[in-house]
Amino acid sequence: MATVPLHYVDLRAFSYATEDDKRVADALRYFLPEEAEIDRRVVLDRLTGLDGIDRVIDELDERVDDNCAFFLSFDKQAAYRDEVVLGDGLTLRGKIEAYPAKKETAVANLRDLLSDL
Repeated sequence: MATVPLHYVDLRAFSYATEDDKRVADALRYFLPEEAEIDRRVVLDRLTGLDGIDRVIDELDERVDDNCAFFLSFDKQAAYRDEVVLGDGLTLRGKIEAYPAKKETAVANLRDLLSDL
């Protein structure tokens, strides 16, 4: 698939009082480095290192909502070590392009995208 069928990608993390804010920011920068041109492809390219991508593809019906938004959570400590591991701490939300804007269309578009990674 030549284009990235996402309207936007949102990455979020929060830092507990016991965590170092800089390390949390560094974990987020693994997915979107400061020097990277803002491009959805940068974030998606990080998913190529995800061992559980087949699991994610199998779970797309549960990971895409009725508003065509896609959700993934990553292990914050692993991202700090420049690794991609499903877990908790960092949340990715992406709005999938789907015309018409229906969950089934969004799931099909995302399945094509993730299968090509």
